[in-house]
Amino acid sequence: QVQLVESGGGLVQPGGSLRLSCVASGLAFRLYDMGWYRQAPGEQRELVANITSQFMTHYAESAKGRFTISRDNAENTVFLQMNSLRPEDTAAYYCNGRRLWSCGKISDHWGQGTQVTVSS
Repeated sequence: QVQLVESGGGLVQPGGSLRLSCVASGLAFRLYDMGWYRQAPGEQRELVANITSQFMTHYAESAKGRFTISRDNAENTVFLQMNSLRPEDTAAYYCNGRRLWSCGKISDHWGQGTQVTVSS
């Protein structure tokens, strides 16, 4: 059974930092592209950053220069370091793991989310 478990969310003041973690189990983590998404109330879920199985990274424009995604394959964990947080970063943050198999099948897994609130 695949599980993605996020942690590290919380309440932080504007300009502060948080580090989110997502521990994966039940899958061949090193073969998965991993990503962080977020969803604010009344909004669609949006990509924040992802890191491929080859360690290539991609960031949403809103995250560039402030957030850093990384992964530790030995620990089956993906991280999102968030600096210079803004009130508009307030959202539930979700971990995603995706794999395109050689047969064309796509595996797509989600965590339960962790809340990030940026407020003074």
